[in-house]
Amino acid sequence: MTAVSKVLSRRDLEFLLYEWLDAEALTARERFAEHSRETFDAFLDVSQQIAERDFAPHNRAGDLNEPTFDGEKVTIIPEVSRALKVFAESGLPAAGFPAELGGLQLPHVVQRACFLWFQAANTGTSAYAMLTSGNAHLLVAHGTDEQIQRYVLPMLEGRFTGTMCLSEPQAGSSLSDVTTRAAKQPDGTYRVTGGKMWISGGDHELSENIIHLVLARVEGAPAGVKGLSLFIVPKKDLETGERNGVVLAGLNHKMGYRGTTNTVLAFEDAAAELVGEEGRGLQYMFHMMNEARIGVGAGAVALGYTGYLHALDYARERLQGRPVGDKNPTAPPVAIVRHPDVRRMLLSSKSYVEGGLALILYAAKLLDEPSPENDLLLDTLTPIVKAWPSQWCRLADDHAIQIHGGYGYTREYPVEQFYRDNRLNSIHEGTDGIQALDLLGRKVTQKGGAGLGLLLGRIRSRAGLVPELGDAVIEAAARVEATTAKLWAAGNAETALVNATAYLDAVGHLVIAWMWLEQWSAAEGKEGDFYEGKRLAARYFVTHELPRIGPLLDLLDSGDTLLRDMDDAWLG
Repeated sequence: MTAVSKVLSRRDLEFLLYEWLDAEALTARERFAEHSRETFDAFLDVSQQIAERDFAPHNRAGDLNEPTFDGEKVTIIPEVSRALKVFAESGLPAAGFPAELGGLQLPHVVQRACFLWFQAANTGTSAYAMLTSGNAHLLVAHGTDEQIQRYVLPMLEGRFTGTMCLSEPQAGSSLSDVTTRAAKQPDGTYRVTGGKMWISGGDHELSENIIHLVLARVEGAPAGVKGLSLFIVPKKDLETGERNGVVLAGLNHKMGYRGTTNTVLAFEDAAAELVGEEGRGLQYMFHMMNEARIGVGAGAVALGYTGYLHALDYARERLQGRPVGDKNPTAPPVAIVRHPDVRRMLLSSKSYVEGGLALILYAAKLLDEPSPENDLLLDTLTPIVKAWPSQWCRLADDHAIQIHGGYGYTREYPVEQFYRDNRLNSIHEGTDGIQALDLLGRKVTQKGGAGLGLLLGRIRSRAGLVPELGDAVIEAAARVEATTAKLWAAGNAETALVNATAYLDAVGHLVIAWMWLEQWSAAEGKEGDFYEGKRLAARYFVTHELPRIGPLLDLLDSGDTLLRDMDDAWLG
């Protein structure tokens, strides 16, 4: 294990887990009583070791040699299978699950920190594990005991993998338009027929079986999302091992994330089992979707973080140019980290990725301390957890390319792949625009605005304790509160939501400013370069980044409806 990694910062993870979030205190809870700081560190150790040894080395190979389909089976470079086998043998797939399922009941926050190593090291290979985990968690929550035995246990052992099958070519994210249908059989099982599109991990030879969770409409069910049910459709029959009517129609070829198969699937009278009750499929699927949204946000942070670390290392080694005030052409060149614009990009990137990492781990810890208040706060934060890192941590990868200069735009350096891989996260599991509609249209208005009130209360309570920076954050929180009330004063959703993306950007930046106040407080009174770096990044974000929300809120306050009123013919 290297002392300093360019995959992720172990020092930052430890600061957030132990000096800020006090993850050790979770061991006082019955569920986590068997754990300690030592066991948490052991999981972090093994995660870093496997990520750097077994995942990172084939990241480029998986990108350059994406999966192929010969009409019968999918071929993937062998390193992927070997890495997933090591991952499974480590016990990490089951680490967060209940003991009665063979799990180790690791806290969500520690498990999330562990899995970030794999997402940063190789997002393509780690995606198979992430999807499988979400699939298994959904079935543990909503499946029968028999379904858990049949499908979840093999997933936790690494023998099966899992997917989520929502989108269809004609429907995309509009799930009310799903047409895949399910016919109930006399024995109580179902037969599923239809097509699904953009299914990550939808076919491969990496596991004994692939367990698809499929949204479909039972014959006679009503139109819209209320008519959707959720079905378990294995790729192969568990008894015979024969193909179960799940046909790979083709692979999609992506700009990034190339190591993960992305498929077009045809379900041809495929045998299926109902999950829970008919008509509640989307409700069940949101269990996996919300986990996946947090996972996508985490992946965006991980890719932005590794891009930042690569750029920082390069900037300290790359000699080019001289300080502005040095007029001696024979003076030796300086490291580019000395140049102000490079420093600007590095510092902004640091503020994005370390702020985003704090948000991801904070959200994970809310899962470890369930309560009506924490559940509501997490529900309110989820669109931001997914969308903010997908935009701003991707900008860290953009900066990494710029800092590398012409080299960054070549495949000889890894930063261009980080950017391409990260670009998908703004689309995965609901686009940024959909997250914006969810935040402004549902999350901040539900329960009479209780979620927004809770969020702003948490922000204000911390801001009041940080006089150096808190006043600006308190002022921004007041503006967000007033703007939200103004947008919904007339009760007109069409007008209120027309600039929802601007609202998401503004609230997202406010939330990250809060995360930086939290880190400032955790670093208070502590000395050393690491803590000075935390204070520097906190000052930067509040003074350079938080002011961005002013014009966004001005636009929202103006009641502008240009995007609603325009005629698309005017676009050309």
